[in-house]
Amino acid sequence: MSTIVLVHGLWVTPRSWEQWIPYLQAKGHTVVAPAYPGFDIEVEALRADPDVIARLTVPETVAHLEKIITALPEKPIIIGHSFGGTLTQLLLDRGHGAAGVVIDSAPPEGIRVTPPSQLKSLFPILGKPSTRHEAAGFTAEQFHYAFTNTLPEDQARAVYERYAIPAPGSWIWAYGLIANFKPGKQETWVDFHNADRAPLLFIGGGKDHIMPPSVNKSNAAHYKAPGTVTEYHEFPDRSHWTCGEPGWETVADHALEWALRHAH
Repeated sequence: MSTIVLVHGLWVTPRSWEQWIPYLQAKGHTVVAPAYPGFDIEVEALRADPDVIARLTVPETVAHLEKIITALPEKPIIIGHSFGGTLTQLLLDRGHGAAGVVIDSAPPEGIRVTPPSQLKSLFPILGKPSTRHEAAGFTAEQFHYAFTNTLPEDQARAVYERYAIPAPGSWIWAYGLIANFKPGKQETWVDFHNADRAPLLFIGGGKDHIMPPSVNKSNAAHYKAPGTVTEYHEFPDRSHWTCGEPGWETVADHALEWALRHAH
């Protein structure tokens, strides 16, 4: 039995883990699914007043997660999805976690692979300069392309209605577009040569549009420290919504079994 911390990504809240939490608890694990600062309210409330989203910063979010993790009785397994994968990498780099799993992870600074489907997914935000200072959301159709492209339209719409919120537009601009062009270390920089980092598994979805396998493969390949464990596994027919679309249990089982096997 272990403690597991589930870190959600952008455009969603901890509600996105609502199937995983009881599933992992039923296996005997303690499960913590923290919200980003200010996101610990219902999806509907965040949609109605997204000001807290627009003002959120990455350092604030990392510090919030560190406070939660360091208060736990043991080093947890950290599992992050999408930008939660970036946050998981930042946390591991800071010495947190017995093992980490990142699913369809957004990249930290230094990953320069930008597939066409990723550009198309992010264009509704990057195509409007005003979103840099706003809480930037997707329409149902845009969400379907970026997140749930393997689902029929009616199922994709149901996912959108239950889970989707705006994201901090400044994050999309700063970390999805210009981080690699700024001098010096940015807020999403990790030390790829950190020999003290916990084992890390990348899980990619073969049909993910917004974070395609090439992004995750490149991210994994950047980790170079001797003696560390970094692996990549791909589910070929899964979208970015792999933690919620049918068959999510297979992803959860693979993530959990790998992390328990490699945790230290």
